[in-house]
Amino acid sequence: MGRPTERRPAAATAAGVEVSVVLPAYNEARTIENTVRVTVETLESFLPADAFEVIVAEDGCDDETPEIADRLAAEDDRIRHYHSDARLGRGGALERAFEAAAGDTLVYFDTDLATDMRHLEELVERVRSGEYDAATGSRWMPDRVADRPRKRGVPSRAYNGLVRLFLRSDLRDHQCGFKAFSRETFEALRDDVEDDHWFWDTEMLVRAQRAGFRVAEFPVDWEPKGDTKVDLVRDILGMGSQILRTWWQLTVRPRITRRVTVAAGLLLTVFALALMTLYIDPSEVISVLGDADPALVAAAAVIYVVSWPLRGIRYRDILGELGYREKASFLTGAIFISQTGNLVFPARAGDAVRAYVVKARRNIPYPSGFASLAVERVFDLLTIAGLAGVVLVGLAATGGLDDIATVLATGVSGGSVDVSAGDVRTVASVATGVGVVAILGVLGIALSARADRNVVRAFVGRFSSDSYVELVAGVIEQFVSDLQAVAGNRAAFGRVGLTSLAIWTVDVVTAVVVLLALGVDIDPVVLVGVSFFAVSVGNLAKVLPLSPGGVGLYEIAFTVFMAALAPVTPAAALAAAVLDHAVKNGVTVVGGVASMLSLNVSLTTAVEESADVRDRDRELAESE
Repeated sequence: MGRPTERRPAAATAAGVEVSVVLPAYNEARTIENTVRVTVETLESFLPADAFEVIVAEDGCDDETPEIADRLAAEDDRIRHYHSDARLGRGGALERAFEAAAGDTLVYFDTDLATDMRHLEELVERVRSGEYDAATGSRWMPDRVADRPRKRGVPSRAYNGLVRLFLRSDLRDHQCGFKAFSRETFEALRDDVEDDHWFWDTEMLVRAQRAGFRVAEFPVDWEPKGDTKVDLVRDILGMGSQILRTWWQLTVRPRITRRVTVAAGLLLTVFALALMTLYIDPSEVISVLGDADPALVAAAAVIYVVSWPLRGIRYRDILGELGYREKASFLTGAIFISQTGNLVFPARAGDAVRAYVVKARRNIPYPSGFASLAVERVFDLLTIAGLAGVVLVGLAATGGLDDIATVLATGVSGGSVDVSAGDVRTVASVATGVGVVAILGVLGIALSARADRNVVRAFVGRFSSDSYVELVAGVIEQFVSDLQAVAGNRAAFGRVGLTSLAIWTVDVVTAVVVLLALGVDIDPVVLVGVSFFAVSVGNLAKVLPLSPGGVGLYEIAFTVFMAALAPVTPAAALAAAVLDHAVKNGVTVVGGVASMLSLNVSLTTAVEESADVRDRDRELAESE
């Protein structure tokens, strides 16, 4: 990205400047000259001629705006042109210009002059006088005149409502492009404000209120200039995600301690287990489990252990395609630790642990750690979706689809088990949706790897004309390129794919042995086929991080389809699901604890430090 540079006459001076007005400009060749002249004239009406400066923060324009700004700066020493070769975003352009500004009162407004300029003196003086630390015009206060068309007004009210709700702001209008900050306020908050585009000034106002700065909001007359439209990337992916990000940072993260995190994980696990009592009397499951063959349960655990070295080998191959050579034994330990974290912490927070471990112990960059994990997840989903699909074809050939249709329509009941049709359809819908997305995603990535055209940027650009496209597309492109490194290489795709198949085959064999341990005695072909389907659907259903380790979702899916497709009682099916999950989670925890001891990694410390590492990497990237 091009560095911003100032273009102004050498004789220009900033001595005596009290007020700096910044005009963020992107392709404003039609209006910038008039805007600058009106701004200078308005400032001269209430300030000494040498007490202000006007900075054109030109943000990577590709029209004549730079030439016009150069000419204006050459004509008047109070006008400065601050140029950037590449887009910084509106917030980025404002921040760089404020940093270089000479005044103690920092002002900006939109170059379309939608806000009546008679309010400029009021805006400036509220901060310049020292009465307030920040000030903003408002189009939603009484006594204002604002021609607000419905297509602008409805989204604006919704946005401001969300900011007030989630971020506890007292202001009515956070978007009005007519704001001022004291130098002290700007310097105190600039490092905390992360957004560099449309959300930048909203975040400044919210953080100013949280920090105890005095913020003034006053009504302004406002008239829209030009047309507008709802922009999917800017308004939803951009500003919506920024509201959630700021809410998390200001409200949630300060309350997350080690004790709270562990307690929340345990409570969610207990809650998920308690939900199962809605479907079956626990005593019935306990009774079935009490008859389990200990030797076969132990055999199931041993079989499941075999899948872990395979996971390490697969992860080694994935990292190898991304340019990193590591031993499978170390990577197996890292996977053990991260999966243990997923059993304890909600929302798959354990995934961040793996990226932390490979960075802290092997210096693999944090983004690469997450990208390799994403590749692994895609292959997992692709494999189990493929296994479920193969069994589904077999069921279609043998008439088994009728049994699936029946369970989707009526649910499953028997003894004290009662799973409603609605719950069955929910689980089936989640599993089907995840599987279809995984298959289509891998196909699209593999095909795009051979295309010269930038498919990602073209696709995202269909939904937005805003510069947030660059940010969103850049993130997606990095993710896709890492996937393409594996999916686009036939040999690598084959190796990782075959290893994934072996891993999930071992997972299914473990479930089969658990069923045998509970005394299930049915045709081996039916047992294996149904187990492949039930385990696959169960794992697809638990992809959504609704509970630690997917406890609850997996059990429901396994129980429903095992009871529906095989001559197994619902109680026995649920007991098998619980025991199967318990065996696998038990192996995971034991391996995770052993790996933490051998690699000297604390699970809670890893979660906390992984967040710190991400913050430092982001700050480093922004400074480059």
